[in-house]
Amino acid sequence: MEQLKGRDFLSMADFSRQEVLAVLARAQSYKAGETAPPMGGKTLGLLFRKASTRTRVSFTTAMYQLGGNVIDLDPNVTQVSRGEPIEDTARVLDRYVDVLAIRTFDHSELSTFADLCHIPIINALTDREHPCQALADLLTIQENFDTLQGLTLTYLGDGNNVAHSLLLACAIVGLHIRVASPKGFEPLPEIVNLAQKLAHHSQVTVTNDPRAAVENCHILYTDVWASMGQEQEQNQRMPIFAPYQLNQELLSLADPDRIVLHCLPAHRGEEITAEVLEGEHSRVWDQAENRLHAQKALLSCLL
Repeated sequence: MEQLKGRDFLSMADFSRQEVLAVLARAQSYKAGETAPPMGGKTLGLLFRKASTRTRVSFTTAMYQLGGNVIDLDPNVTQVSRGEPIEDTARVLDRYVDVLAIRTFDHSELSTFADLCHIPIINALTDREHPCQALADLLTIQENFDTLQGLTLTYLGDGNNVAHSLLLACAIVGLHIRVASPKGFEPLPEIVNLAQKLAHHSQVTVTNDPRAAVENCHILYTDVWASMGQEQEQNQRMPIFAPYQLNQELLSLADPDRIVLHCLPAHRGEEITAEVLEGEHSRVWDQAENRLHAQKALLSCLL
């Protein structure tokens, strides 16, 4: 745990397998009721350029449960909205808060903060990755199967930030991962290559065939077809992504003990049917709750 103190968490690739497992173990302990060491006097800053429900509320609740404080640094009511350079903002916030969670579009903005700040910087979502979500996903899988070994996760849909973090997370901990996306919407090749290099007895597969991808898999995962900032593409993406809808037909091809995950928000009838989202195999609400426990563990480790 001492190795994690003061570290940044910009990507799943920032942590080793042992470090990821250590965070998950602490998250399990907190969820089971273990009392965390008090963080009195510590302050978490939230700098969010994108809308958020689960990330904002779970980080806020986690820090309060740790005994710390939270400041919502809404760009609309700070000098960020008036064009203050990121470099200046970073240098000042570094002297005010103890840890900073940033949710933004351009991943390079996160890197700028990390380069200039001495405090831990956490990726609360960028267009490139969503590693905090992946931590909660791993925690949910571990809860349901009591292991992260010998399992296959299939992700259906856009090769977006969630897919990128899942590729890296699964590779690191030893989960087999298959990503099924339409042609032209696959994950970034450099992320796929990195996942393959990091693979710990894991098979990393990217395909355009959704049926082959879900066959005998243990975890079925999907996300919206158009991420934040891509809403104008929603209508043109619908027919392209239709074969990748997580529905009862695809679900039936998976392992009998399969579970269904979705990072939310969900568009019922688009990337997932209401029947599957609300069905007996869904663990989506446990997954959402686990954002709190995973981020609470992450904060306590970094601080």
